[in-house]
Amino acid sequence: MSIDGYPALALNADFRPLSYFPLSLWSWQEALKAVFLDRVSVISEYDVKARSPSQEFALPSVIALKEYIPMNRRPAFTRFNVFLRDGFTCQYCGGRMAAEELTFDHVVPRCRGGRTTWENVVTACSPCNLQKGHKLPKHAKMFPMREPARPTCHTLQENGRSFPPNFLHESWRDFLYWDSELEA
Repeated sequence: MSIDGYPALALNADFRPLSYFPLSLWSWQEALKAVFLDRVSVISEYDVKARSPSQEFALPSVIALKEYIPMNRRPAFTRFNVFLRDGFTCQYCGGRMAAEELTFDHVVPRCRGGRTTWENVVTACSPCNLQKGHKLPKHAKMFPMREPARPTCHTLQENGRSFPPNFLHESWRDFLYWDSELEA
């Protein structure tokens, strides 16, 4: 594996990941820079070294910030966060899909005065979004599975834990708590 294939899991000062989805990973260059600037503590290292002409450094696999960064109390309204709130599931048909296959739908369409807010936008697949169109749910006979609401950062983090990434290094196990058992 190339040296670029050794990211560091970045933890907050309380030893929790900064985020679960996407998983808080820093490149080996970012991690080493933070170590030298004394912004992080190295918790675990890979058996791989980076070399300069005069020194060699073990690549960090887990780092923790020295100062706690509070999580935003109000998550940003983004398309991705709407998908994450809704578990990447169409709120009309229940189909679970990749983000690229999803759209978001205004429950009360914008042409009828609906706003682009947490309380009026849900995840939808393209066929359901086209079928509902500019109709109100009662006219389309299509109702969201869950009432749209503003999530907390904690809710988004918990939802993100349902989607473990493809690569999980053994040294990260003690700091990640997935719903399913990690494979070696």
